[in-house]
Amino acid sequence: MDLVERGSQTARDGFKNEDDIVKKFNNWKNDEDAQNWLIQMSYNISEIEHVEAIKISGYKTDVQVQVSIKLKKAIDVENLQVKLVSTQQGGFNQIDKRWVDKYVEMWNIPENIASILKRYTGEEKPSIENAKDKRRMFANEFSEMEQEFVLNWLSKNQSLIVSDIMKGRGKFAAEWMLVAHKIKIDARWVLKSMNFCMNYFGNGAIEITQRGTFKIGKITMQRKGGDGGRKTANMLQFKINPAELFDL
Repeated sequence: MDLVERGSQTARDGFKNEDDIVKKFNNWKNDEDAQNWLIQMSYNISEIEHVEAIKISGYKTDVQVQVSIKLKKAIDVENLQVKLVSTQQGGFNQIDKRWVDKYVEMWNIPENIASILKRYTGEEKPSIENAKDKRRMFANEFSEMEQEFVLNWLSKNQSLIVSDIMKGRGKFAAEWMLVAHKIKIDARWVLKSMNFCMNYFGNGAIEITQRGTFKIGKITMQRKGGDGGRKTANMLQFKINPAELFDL
């Protein structure tokens, strides 16, 4: 319990990428950080027989950990989402990115909401004259009725949206979020259950910011941008600052 209550810890060896997390778990008998992670996942170290971690690609889970318990025939599986941050303050980290039509399929988005989102990302041209950005529209440039449509729809579907963009679905849905500093020595890390993370980041108000961005709690929903002007700049993305978990 002391470990959980203290929140973030410091790893002497630090982290460069997900491979370092995998190596730590696979060296759990000698690695204090890995032992702390397992304890936080409610395992009794003396009862563990074997731990095997592998890296996963293309899902919300980045590292899957299989834990064999002595005198127990079944193998427990823990799915971790890893967020590596470069600075103490962190910064916005993309948690999901797709074309609007993909979200339409996932969430059964009505046609009028989909059109607003496509104008928001630039997949469709602005429907007003003198838009601040000729490529797309900001959330506060839509009519009051259109803004209300989107805010109401987001509010109605908030739990589903937050779960899909943070946890995912199926056997590779993430159950934990491990945030660590991407440095070689004395890197802070914090491990939280995904349910805790979804509640912290996604359970706040649905709003439009002064900068014209849609927000779901602490989650920013925006046009991807960048990509050297390629079409993929017009995808819709969701972002959080995972470093906020260090201070909880």
